[in-house]
Amino acid sequence: MRFSYLIIGCWVLIFSSLVSASDWYAGTNYGYLKLDGDRTSPCNCDVESSQIGFKVGRYVYDNVSLEVDYSTSIAKDGVNGASISSIFWANNQQSPWRYFALVGLNHYSYDKELVTGNNDDSSSQLVFGLGVGKQVASNYQVRADMRLMGGSHFDGQDIGFQLSLNRFLGASNAPVEPEKPAPEVVPAPKVKTITISLNVEFEFDKATVLTIYSEQLATIAAAMQAHSDIELVLEGHTDSVGTDAYNADLSLRRAEAVKQKLSADYAIDVDRISTRGYGESRPIASNDSDQGRARNRRVVGEMSFTEVVVD
Repeated sequence: MRFSYLIIGCWVLIFSSLVSASDWYAGTNYGYLKLDGDRTSPCNCDVESSQIGFKVGRYVYDNVSLEVDYSTSIAKDGVNGASISSIFWANNQQSPWRYFALVGLNHYSYDKELVTGNNDDSSSQLVFGLGVGKQVASNYQVRADMRLMGGSHFDGQDIGFQLSLNRFLGASNAPVEPEKPAPEVVPAPKVKTITISLNVEFEFDKATVLTIYSEQLATIAAAMQAHSDIELVLEGHTDSVGTDAYNADLSLRRAEAVKQKLSADYAIDVDRISTRGYGESRPIASNDSDQGRARNRRVVGEMSFTEVVVD
């Protein structure tokens, strides 16, 4: 396997940017390498190298990203590397911690002093790794992984560790809170106000409720039975014949007669009905005629209540 494979991988990433730039990320990384001593001389001992580098990557699917990175030794020990990797995430982007597996290709180059006479001064390898990442801000992610690397140019195995800080270049990649469903708006019920009036007229100088008013009384009673919070005020009146005192008493007896009728015939609690006697003080017609005086001999009442309108 040649270094040219890494170049091809870079071009794959570049052309894939035409699909969606918001999935790109770039980052810097710190790494540690332990290269197997089978490759090195003269002591045939392991080579350890601290690395610093940068990477560019892109999410090609929700749970798969592809990236390339380049690293060089901090201590200038002559170990440089480049790699192309596929990252397979185990859980979704809403998770605070994301675990992943890594599969890719590495290519390392070495100073000639580090390698044996029969080996190349470079090595291409398969890479396998496991790691974890965490979102630390709206556009940033920290990541850590352990890597095992092996190839056909030597008998030993290399191991590595990498810690990286990546920044997403497009829209925020922070976990998205699921949208809460809007509370169901229950429309207020439609109501209407109903007013019922009572007008019971009396014969001259009488306080007896005539049967012709049974329908009005039944309507009033039905409403009071259906709405236990309704109270009724009955107002008694007379014509102008007689003294004020007599008429005041007669008007009150008329109101009481209607009250007792509602209680006796329709079982309406008398405590829900109050009575007033106004005598001749509130005429609605002229007392100069029989017709006018007949209209003034009356008991009136009115009550209002609301009911829900069913469409």
